[in-house]
This record gives sequence, structure tokens and C-alpha cells, in this order.
Amino acid sequence: LADAPLPALIAVSGPDAYVSPDWYGVEDQVPTWNYVAVHLRGRLEPLPEDALRGHVDALSAEHEARLLPKTPWVSGKMSDGAMPRMLRMILPFRLQIAAVEGTWKLNQNKTDAVRAAAADQLAQQAEAGAQAIARLMRG
Repeated sequence: LADAPLPALIAVSGPDAYVSPDWYGVEDQVPTWNYVAVHLRGRLEPLPEDALRGHVDALSAEHEARLLPKTPWVSGKMSDGAMPRMLRMILPFRLQIAAVEGTWKLNQNKTDAVRAAAADQLAQQAEAGAQAIARLMRG
């Protein structure tokens, strides 16, 4: 891309969930979507290519540890030349963050009782996002 830093905006989505109007326990409501998100603004700086292998190995180790008791994958399992060939397809960058902007919609325009009723229903949903939104609505 570039050898010099570039301005960037990264949008990070947090939990989100559909909210049925039936869950509020009051009339004349409409469906909605509750969510949490963060925007990170800053400058993307290219990293040296020799830093990439360590980052890939560290990220892989972190995620592979979550799969225990599976034997973790390590890059050393790859045949000679395969890892360097694949790493050439990745451009390593670091974001130097200048600003963090959070946004959320958690039915904060509703009364405490109405919001609690919707949160109770969200907490019963199978989706992890719905359960996380319920906790945030109560919080």
C-alpha cells in the first residue's frame, strides 16, 4: 500500500441483537436493533515484514489455546517454504490510535421498566450477542 503512514478509520462491532416490540410490555412499539460499536481513528503504519511471523505465531497460539484439548497448530507443522510463501501475501500494519468514538443503542430512550422487560427476553435468547446486549441494558 504505502511506505508512509496513512489516515484510517476502523469500525469495531460489538454485540448486537434484534428487539421485538412484543417484549416491551407496552403498546404501539416497533421492532429495533440494539448494538455497541467503536470507531478507531488514527494512522496506519507499515510494519517491517520480519515482524509478521512473530505476530502470526502469537495470534495463532492465543486462538489455538481456546480449542483445547485439541493439540495446538503451530507454524512449524508447515512444509519447508510454505509459511514464507503465505506470509508474503499479508501486509503487516499497526494502527496508531488518535481517537476512540463509542456508540451504542440500548433502548436508553425507554423507561427502566420497559428496558428491563426487553432485557429479560434478550437474556433468554440462544445467541451470545443477545445475552451480552441484555447484560449491557441492565448495567
